[in-house]
Amino acid sequence: MLSSFGSIVALLFGTAFLLAASGLYGLLLPLRGEAEGFSTTALGLLGTAWASGFIAGCFIAPRLVRRVGHVRAFSAFAATGAIVALLSGMWVDVPAWLVLRAFTGFTMAGAFMVIESWLNERSTNATRGTVFGLYMMVTHASIMAGQMVVTLADVSTSILFMATGILFCLALLPTAVSTAITPAPLADVSIDLKGLYTNSPVACVGCLLIGAANGAWGTMGAVYGAEIGISTLEIALMMSIAVLAGAAAQLPAGRLSDHTDRRFVLAGGAFGSALIGLTLFLTAPRAGGVVIAMTAFYGLLAYTLYSIVVAHANDHAPAAGFAKVSSGLLLLYGIGTMGGPVIAGVIMQWLRPESLFLVTAAAHLAIALYAALRISRRAPVPFEEREAFKSLPAERAVTPQTVMLDPRTDTEETDTESAQ
Repeated sequence: MLSSFGSIVALLFGTAFLLAASGLYGLLLPLRGEAEGFSTTALGLLGTAWASGFIAGCFIAPRLVRRVGHVRAFSAFAATGAIVALLSGMWVDVPAWLVLRAFTGFTMAGAFMVIESWLNERSTNATRGTVFGLYMMVTHASIMAGQMVVTLADVSTSILFMATGILFCLALLPTAVSTAITPAPLADVSIDLKGLYTNSPVACVGCLLIGAANGAWGTMGAVYGAEIGISTLEIALMMSIAVLAGAAAQLPAGRLSDHTDRRFVLAGGAFGSALIGLTLFLTAPRAGGVVIAMTAFYGLLAYTLYSIVVAHANDHAPAAGFAKVSSGLLLLYGIGTMGGPVIAGVIMQWLRPESLFLVTAAAHLAIALYAALRISRRAPVPFEEREAFKSLPAERAVTPQTVMLDPRTDTEETDTESAQ
């Protein structure tokens, strides 16, 4: 028992360094790009490149892991992340950054899948919920910590790129020295988008649009902050507090959705997010404190939507269909994150920085209207037949292995899928 717990702690430390590196790098690139005079369209394409690499990694990385093993694969992924971060500081150029950002997405997908499958292997049905909860805590805390590191040095120098490389290297140490047994091969999960839409139209449309909104905000939020003239510290606080607010709202939003039609909660949260976005666009605040407060309310609502959509989809899914349904939703979410940043970048360049929230408001308003339409077309699932709500990290793209770690996943289902 103690050795098992120790191996999980080591993996969580590795995860913390990895996510801190990812949080720092994801905030540093748009800030440095803005300082270098890159267009907002180009900065939006960075988000599209990352999402493209991440989706590709979810499909290709399992084959690499099967070929060389978990420890070697993870070491290669983390080392590649460090190399990419250092090259980004040495080679400040839009085409180069697009290629490097795609590599970052690919390596992050592979690294996440290794860590998550390892955590899943070291968990039992009795402990999986606790491990999943710890993992979500580490996820939120590490992303925020990494984002705050950007305030410690000038973004126009190479110091923060070197710091990112160091964090990526630190991430591989816990798994490299761990004595845990190598996990079983990564499981494959089949995806049926047509069946998924039949199962839950709201979830399919919602995931696509939530991905677009979250991708736009996650990539272009820092650019918006820089263009309206708030300080680097205020930008880091703005991005971090939005994540923290979303994490804090997960439980109350989930409890509320457990006691009513989840689509009402989804429509209300999406409409509230759209209202805040439109308010930011129309009022165009410039004071750092006001911007931080308003974007905190934005994160409070916007970052709860993905978890509610997944819970709603699983209310309508077969008892053993959680992994297949969630993996399909992940793909739709990823496609959305590819489109959101570049659309936001183009419109911000055409109009003004606050146009970022015009893009997110359009996506959220579409979610609210479509959810309201579906409420009139389909009755809600009876309370006694619903799946339990579980928070998911919408501010960080998740992989099919995150689904396997979720305590709602049926272990027999995943065993069957991996054997096919």
